[in-house]
Amino acid sequence: MSALDDLIGQAAACADPGAPAAPRQAADAEQEALRILQICNACRYCEGYCAVFQSMTRRLSFDTVDVRYLANLCHNCGACLHACQYAPPHEFAVNVPQTMARVRLLGWRRHAWPRALGRLYTRNALLLGGLLAAGSALFLVLALLLHGTLWHAQPGGDFYAVFPHDLMAGVFGLLSLGVLLALGVGCAGYWREIDPGGPGAASLADAAGAVASLRYLGGGHGQGCNNEDDRFSLARRNAHHALFYGFGLCLLATCVATLYHYFLRLPAPYPYTSLPVVLGMVGGAGIVVGGAALLALRLRRDPRQGDPEQAAMDLAFTALLLLVALTGLVLAALRASAAMPTLLALHLGAVFALFATLPYGRFVHAPLRAIALLKWAIERRRPAGAAAAGD
Repeated sequence: MSALDDLIGQAAACADPGAPAAPRQAADAEQEALRILQICNACRYCEGYCAVFQSMTRRLSFDTVDVRYLANLCHNCGACLHACQYAPPHEFAVNVPQTMARVRLLGWRRHAWPRALGRLYTRNALLLGGLLAAGSALFLVLALLLHGTLWHAQPGGDFYAVFPHDLMAGVFGLLSLGVLLALGVGCAGYWREIDPGGPGAASLADAAGAVASLRYLGGGHGQGCNNEDDRFSLARRNAHHALFYGFGLCLLATCVATLYHYFLRLPAPYPYTSLPVVLGMVGGAGIVVGGAALLALRLRRDPRQGDPEQAAMDLAFTALLLLVALTGLVLAALRASAAMPTLLALHLGAVFALFATLPYGRFVHAPLRAIALLKWAIERRRPAGAAAAGD
């Protein structure tokens, strides 16, 4: 064994004395991450790969707070796994992407509010997501059936002739407030946990740029992620961009429509050339393209890069996004037809399920990762080993 291997072997033994090198279960993910970080910090082959390794090498020792911070910095690009000489089947069994994914899952459960809902959803994501979508849509379909408007064209394709505007605004307004409250409580808990410090303008701009560009999905050499093997590809980053900006455009379409209705006194329906409709259609198309691409990439992905326990959560979130986008696009195309009320019920059921599960599923990684990126933007502007207290 070389001197470097000997040093790394000592680091592995010190991190978890007497424990076997095989990967632990999710319940022990943080201890496994501590073991791996000690090995990586002794090796440093991946030092320039991404923010995880750059931040890691600024530390001489690690605790659970460091693990929880670095786990959300990890974008699971897979470059370190395919470059690592100590990856499985080596006896050290170093697998950074999978271990960090398991740590993130523990964090999602820990910061979920109410916590019981977080545990329930992360263990039954597909079932709960499907039941919420189907149950909500069925309730609305039955309401339409009772009122005799299940299959009935409305003049101008007016959605509010089917379900009154005040009713929809009230229900989804309250739901949105609940989602923001749950996400806010979780993010505040994570902020206190990793203590980013006081951000300045430069750090905020740097973190925002990293979020908007998905900077760390560029892989270890800036050529993209590793998916099924050691070949680099930008497909995963491009798919995430389509999904991310498609979702953002759909939210923007809703905001613009709200502005039209309440401030400009321009009630729906709006023509196809109007800003809310164009934003919604382009955003929906982005979600469909990005979501379908991510599902296809996941089917071919090296299983060592992911956590099997999270597969159902990932599928549930992507499936609900696709269902919302697809039903929305079909609804917009057929809004003048007799099928519009039924399509509206299906779309609203999918939207309700998506929003109700946002604080507990895959979506949570977005705000938590943004906080971790902000901490890294602050940290990198300070001397190594110094507390990240500001710019």
